[in-house]
Amino acid sequence: METLQDTHIFDFARITGPIHDFLMSFMPGWLTTTVECVLIGVGLLLLYALLALFYIYFERKVCAAFQCRLGPNRVGPWGLLQSFADMFKILIKELIHLNHIDKFLFALAPYLVIIASMLCFAVLPWGDGLQIIDFNIGIFFLIACSSIGVLGILLAGWSSNNKFTLIGALRSGAQMVSYELSIGLCVVTMVCLAGSMSITDIVLAQQNTWFILQGHVAAVIAFIIYMIAGTAETNRGPFDLPEAESELTAGYHTEYSGIHFGFFYLAEYLNLFIVSGVATLLFFGGWMPFHITGWDGFNMVMDCIPTPIWFIGKAIALSFIIIWFKWTFPRLRIDQLLSLEWKYLLPINLFNLALMVTIISCGLVINF
Repeated sequence: METLQDTHIFDFARITGPIHDFLMSFMPGWLTTTVECVLIGVGLLLLYALLALFYIYFERKVCAAFQCRLGPNRVGPWGLLQSFADMFKILIKELIHLNHIDKFLFALAPYLVIIASMLCFAVLPWGDGLQIIDFNIGIFFLIACSSIGVLGILLAGWSSNNKFTLIGALRSGAQMVSYELSIGLCVVTMVCLAGSMSITDIVLAQQNTWFILQGHVAAVIAFIIYMIAGTAETNRGPFDLPEAESELTAGYHTEYSGIHFGFFYLAEYLNLFIVSGVATLLFFGGWMPFHITGWDGFNMVMDCIPTPIWFIGKAIALSFIIIWFKWTFPRLRIDQLLSLEWKYLLPINLFNLALMVTIISCGLVINF
């Protein structure tokens, strides 16, 4: 009998097989492999850029709705092409060369930020079988790669030889290192429930019931803390102190222009999707559809919805919550930001981890 995984998995051979055969018909094997790797890289970059442009448009529209405005509505139908126009404008802007800076580190910083986002992006499963790389420590790899981004921000602030950028970078370093602890503990809490660090195994463990429902109050607490810490980790309001425009002009990327500024801008929105995507995987079943035991007809209808739609829909819904935070709450001071983590979130997280271990040890996990 076929399992749910077997019936929904996407077979990439249907697309890649004919392309591989065509290339092999007139190329040697090593050149075919090289061309295929280049094509995959270009495809991922296009997907990466399109997703970021969608999120820019999405946040502008959400912000406009909160402020009783129309938002983008001039370029293209319903303003859909406004993000593309802005991207084109950034691409043709001049790269300004400054004096008295560390030119190598100044140029390296935006690439570190964008590479960190792309490495995290690579392990996110968009659907059953729609994953670039899957291995048994996938969630650990994702957390490790997300830590690289802070290096790019610190380098950007220090190499610019500007007081505003340096203050922004130091704030970002303190903020991201602090809140990575809470994100890591939330991930460990849910890994205990799943019994695996493989992203695929974590999702498959939620085939019948999502973890947000299985894990009692411990899973709910972990989700709330993860969303707060994830908002701070992506430097978004009300935790956007590293780029507080009222104090630091533009923070750590004040001196950047053109495509280098565009890299920071794109990475911010891609990190928003990554944080939401990880929350989807850990708490809401990833690509798994919503099932209710005993409702066979309802479950069959849910199974008809493609798995990528489930994952993207859940991620966008969680992204809306993070955007809602930004346009609802006022910006915190840096001391309030760090106090929130070290005095409140971290102790609660440690207690919550012990609570989850107790729930699992006593066999109290809920399975509908």
